[in-house]
Formats: sequence, structure tokens, C-alpha cells
Amino acid sequence: MSNRELFLRNTAQTSNSPRLVEIAKAEGIYLYGPDGQQYMDLVSGFNVSNIGHRHPKVIEAIQRQLDKYLHVTVYGEFVQAPQVHFATELLSCLPSSFGSVYLTNSGAESVEGAMKLAKKFTGRRQIIAARKAYHGSTQGALSLIGNEDYHHAYAPLLPEISFIDFGAIADLDLITTETAAVIIEPIQGEAGVRVPTAAYMQALRAKCTEMGTLLIFDEIQTGFGRTGKMFAFEHFGMVPDVLMLAKGIGGGMPLGAFVAPKHMMDVFKDNPMLGHITTFGGHPVSCAAALASLSVIQEEKLVEQVAAKADRFRKALDIPQVKEIRGLGLMMCLQLETFDQVYGVSNYCAARGVMIDWYLHCETALRLAPPLTISEAEIDQACAVILAGIREVIG
Repeated sequence: MSNRELFLRNTAQTSNSPRLVEIAKAEGIYLYGPDGQQYMDLVSGFNVSNIGHRHPKVIEAIQRQLDKYLHVTVYGEFVQAPQVHFATELLSCLPSSFGSVYLTNSGAESVEGAMKLAKKFTGRRQIIAARKAYHGSTQGALSLIGNEDYHHAYAPLLPEISFIDFGAIADLDLITTETAAVIIEPIQGEAGVRVPTAAYMQALRAKCTEMGTLLIFDEIQTGFGRTGKMFAFEHFGMVPDVLMLAKGIGGGMPLGAFVAPKHMMDVFKDNPMLGHITTFGGHPVSCAAALASLSVIQEEKLVEQVAAKADRFRKALDIPQVKEIRGLGLMMCLQLETFDQVYGVSNYCAARGVMIDWYLHCETALRLAPPLTISEAEIDQACAVILAGIREVIG
């Protein structure tokens, strides 16, 4: 029985139409099939592989840690050098208001921890999120997704969750002294890469400060250079209270984190003791990979290259069939008219070795989020295939 048949028979499916592309190897910006097929990965494993697949420095860091230890105990008890060194380096990249890193397994787990932190620290219960947001699929994170279509099958979800329209300053009046936190993406990803104005973000910051409400940013997709800054909040002239991270954090290994001022994070220490715990969070191998990945981003000056690479994509793909190119840095989308067009172009490109996709809440736009390491020649090659696909499907 083939791997494809075993996949369909023995592993849980998340849709009725999986891509069924079998991957035997990945290197740099490329994925390879078992028969040598080569695919340019223009979605970076959904914003995970910011430095490409299997970067040599990440592989070396993983191998060094394998020779020392793997899991030893639950997170937060033993002093483990990979966790300590990565948390220290991560904090050095952030404003001084951040002082403590809680390491998790994933983005959804970071969201869950940040929600608990907000309630415990403020003593409040209400949380506000944005419509068309995406924060993960666990029960708490799902409660924050502003799309009722994803709620009905799993109701009841968490109570006291309210929603605002992303970018609507008038909606900020819904933030009150009863609001524990506003949890929001600085750039909405699954809504089709919606970039707010600096005025909106600053007004949001001011309102949260006025009401004593924590402002929590979900930078799970936007972090680690994706937008042309190390973190997307740097574009807007303001700083959130809590930062949630994952995806690009681990250099391809599973890891997440939420980051907050130390006095906030300390609420987990008592009443009750062990107020938030995780067995595998901050796995030492993942932390070693994350530290190496962060070093690669800094040493190879990948963030500084993002704007020029994004501009090259924009100029090449600016054709009448593309209604709009939205985004910031190498987090962008091509707005078409219908899902059929998106599906057709995506399949055309995949058949010719270029992997692109679409968005959970915006199926009429093509997703582009290549590794930050992509070269100018590779951008040109990818754009040629995408343009041919658009002209083939749309005309």
C-alpha cells in the first residue's frame, strides 16, 4: 500500500480535498517529492520556515542538543540552558517593558496561556477580539475567531467574548473597565492580509491604557522578520502589553511563546501554584533550534532584505487580472475575483513546481509568504509561473 493510501486510511483528515503532495525532503526554499519532483515553497509551511527549510545552522544546533538531553521534566522546574539562552536573546530583541518569556508547544497554546494571564492579572473576565481573526483551533483560541461558521459545531465556547471590526476606530468604545484584554493581530492574516493604519493601532493602544485593559498582539504569523521588521508592532509606533509568538520562532521545530512584563507573568506562581503548566513546552531541542534561527535572521540581515524582495514581487505581479496586492513585507496576497480562479491558479502553479495557497477567511485571494531567504532570481522564476497561471485561468 502506498504512503498516499496509508495517509488517507490511517491519519486524520482536515478536509475532503487534501493536496496529497508527498514530500520526501526539504531544503532551502524547496520541497522535494519521492521521485525528485521539486516545489518552490511560497507559503513557508504557513509562515513557519522564515529562514527556509533545514538551515545548516539550525540542523547543527539540533544535533548538538541531541547529544546532551531531550525532555527531562515539565516546563518551569529545571534550569535548561536552551530555554534560558533563547528567552534571554528573544528579550534582547524586544522593548524593555517585556521581561518574561513563557515557552509553549504551539501558537494555540500561547493564545490559551495569554488569555489566562489576562484574566488572572486584571481580575476581569471579558475579552475582545476582531471579526475575521484567526488565533488557533483549541477551544479557547477558537472562541476568539470572529467567524460564526467555525463556532456552531463546537458550541458552547468560552463566554464573555465580544468582537470588533478590525480597523474601525468607532468600535474601540466597546473596550471598557470590564475588559480584561483585547487580543488582536497587528496584521490580519487569514482575513486576507489586512494592514491597519498607524492611527488605528495608536488609538487602540490609548484606549486599552485608559481602561486598564491588556493589549495582546498575536504575532504568530507576523513575527521574526516576516513584515520587514522583527515584529510587526514596530511598524505602528506603539507597543502591546503581551506578545504571542510561534510559527517562525523555531526554525522549523515546534515551539511557541507568550511574552509579558515580569510582574504580570508572576501571577502564575501562586493562588494557585502552577497556575499554568505544560509538559513539553519549551522543548530543549526546539529552543536550541529557535536560538540558531534567531541568530541566522540577525547575522544574515534577513529583515533588512524583506522590503526590496517584496517590492520585486509587487512590481512583477501588478497586472490587471490582480485586483489588489495587499500586505506588508513578505506577507502578501493577490486579490482575485472568485475562489475558482484562486483554486485554478494554485493548481496550475503546483503542477509547475510553485506552491501557493489561499486564506481561511478570504478564499478569493492567493497567499504569498515565501522564506525570507528567497533570492531575486527565485522571485523572478516564481512570478513567471504565477503570471502564466493567472493568464491561463483568468485570461
